[in-house]
Amino acid sequence: MSSVANQELVKSAPILSGPAELREFPDWFRDQQRAAWKQFESLPKPTRKDQPWRFANVNLLDLTPFKYGGTLSEEERAAILERSRGLDEVAGRMIFAGDELIERDVISDQLKRRGVIFQSLERAMVEHTELFRKHFMSQPAVLGSARFAALHQALVSSGTFLYIPRGVEIELPIEIFHWLNGENASAFPHLLLVTDELAKVTVIEHFRSLDPPLPAFACGVNDLIAGPGAKVTYVCAQKWGGNVVALQMNTTTVDHDASAMSLNLNVGSRYSRFESLSRLIGEGGRSDLLAVSVAKNQQEFDARTLQDHVSPHTASDLLYKNALDDRARTIFGGLIRVEPHAHFTDAYQKVRNLLLSDDAEANSMPGLEILADNVRCTHGATSGQIDEDELFYLHTRGIPTKIAQRLIVTGFLDEVIQRLNHPAIAEHLQRLIEEKFGT
Repeated sequence: MSSVANQELVKSAPILSGPAELREFPDWFRDQQRAAWKQFESLPKPTRKDQPWRFANVNLLDLTPFKYGGTLSEEERAAILERSRGLDEVAGRMIFAGDELIERDVISDQLKRRGVIFQSLERAMVEHTELFRKHFMSQPAVLGSARFAALHQALVSSGTFLYIPRGVEIELPIEIFHWLNGENASAFPHLLLVTDELAKVTVIEHFRSLDPPLPAFACGVNDLIAGPGAKVTYVCAQKWGGNVVALQMNTTTVDHDASAMSLNLNVGSRYSRFESLSRLIGEGGRSDLLAVSVAKNQQEFDARTLQDHVSPHTASDLLYKNALDDRARTIFGGLIRVEPHAHFTDAYQKVRNLLLSDDAEANSMPGLEILADNVRCTHGATSGQIDEDELFYLHTRGIPTKIAQRLIVTGFLDEVIQRLNHPAIAEHLQRLIEEKFGT
């Protein structure tokens, strides 16, 4: 069989057939993939009896139909490139279809001269092997999706590597697009972001479907490393098609006097599970975990988080807000853990659910595990409907019910988005929320 024919055969193979050796990877990386595949096969499928999967609709996690995405036609490539515009001004941009990098807008020569590296994973594992191996999936998946993290490691073949050296500040955001294309297609997005001491960067990732009604599967991982005194801002704008099953596993490591802020917007997919592990490993570190979800019809958004305070004098603040309509469901399982000797920890966790329908369902399970003294930790979750007084006030000013409800909900969610303190990104996220209300 010719190499071209063999490539086509493997690209259309089911993902459960295992790693496809289509690309030239270093032997050590290929060995890691084979080991990860064995781990994936050995781990049991999740059930609702498992505490990390409590309340989740695990029946949606049947991977049998999904396959490698196949090749792009010229029309599809052109459509993706045309629609891959989120922000007007960016420092760099990458666009992926499935696991294929189809365009990279290079960063400026000035940033290159200062040592910024912005390239694909395939190049990084060869050209920056030591840095890559040190940080690539170095933290175990502890929030329930170890099986899917192993699947990702076994099948990932592309992604983004971003390194910002000591003292370099990138003023404009870095923008990354991931597209699903084709019926039962799959994608394994990956971002490896490493910031050195006193570096500063903002990254926004967009997750989209070229043909929104088609079923597909996505399984992504992010490794975010904030070095001493660094400032990292990460934004996820998830707008997969309505029949996509998606999992995203984020790990953030925050060194001393560093800060990391992540904001996850969920408006797309049939089922989306987001796991966020934030480890504060150095004194003075701070982590802000933010999320906004707008769920309609029978969508299900499943969030699991761990604020892990390893060192003393660290702070974390989680604020998740969900708006649910129709028969939509949200799940939140979050834990603040204060390790022994992590004294003077300051940690908060708040989840608020706005129910727009009697059939909507919000399940919240906040928790604390404190193994040190002299800490201040609070957590809580609330669920409620639109305030009738607020609705009446808008009615008296001639605003129809549907528009009044939308104004109240967008105001409810906007508190989270404004925490970013980035007007251009905030405007983009608000536009995605408006579009969701319009569907």
